[in-house]
Amino acid sequence: MPYYHLCCRYHGQVVRINDRFGRTHIGEITRVTRSKVFIRPVRPNQGYGYYGGGYGYYGFAYGIALGAITGLALAAFFW
Repeated sequence: MPYYHLCCRYHGQVVRINDRFGRTHIGEITRVTRSKVFIRPVRPNQGYGYYGGGYGYYGFAYGIALGAITGLALAAFFW
């Protein structure tokens, strides 16, 4: 349950989530339930450099089981 509270704290933020299957998910947290976190995928904008970058949304939000999460961090620290 520790990821539930962390996901609630980061609701509306762009995060990087690693799951136990080796996948990395980067997106904005749009919803959190007791069993899943829903993220809307994003990609960093290309060609603007570090300071002028930002994020570009693509795709629809999808759920990730909280039990499958092995790591979660704010994505701003990675760009």
